Amino acid sequence: MGFAEIFVATHDEALKRAAALERGGEVAGAAVRIPGISDFEVEQLGDLAGHAVHAAGADYELAMVDVTSDALLGVPAAMVRALSELLSYESEGEGNVLDDVAESWAAQEDMPFGAEESRGYVQQLAALAADVEKSERAGLYVWSV
Repeated sequence: MGFAEIFVATHDEALKRAAALERGGEVAGAAVRIPGISDFEVEQLGDLAGHAVHAAGADYELAMVDVTSDALLGVPAAMVRALSELLSYESEGEGNVLDDVAESWAAQEDMPFGAEESRGYVQQLAALAADVEKSERAGLYVWSV
């Protein structure tokens, strides 16, 4: 079973990281590696996050970044915003939005983890997205096999 690795980088850094991952080499820097999922499940998370922060209908489809790596995909700005907002989004009567998204994501078909583990992943991904929101040049990337 493969994995997805999500990380913050500039375009050039992302290409270098993807090349190292494709060679099976060690890579440095902060990233969230989630075993047993692919880019499809990351897109599902984007849809769930968008719905939770009342931004449903935006484009949450990951996009190819460069022809040198079909495993490296860029996270669209709408998904970055939605994930980032999970950290602070408040809505009357809706409880903890991040927890709700994590539970819904874990409940998707064939997910290899439960709600508790999902919450950790969603929390980490939301924090990475918040880092991107603060940066002028960096983006959020997904590399999956």
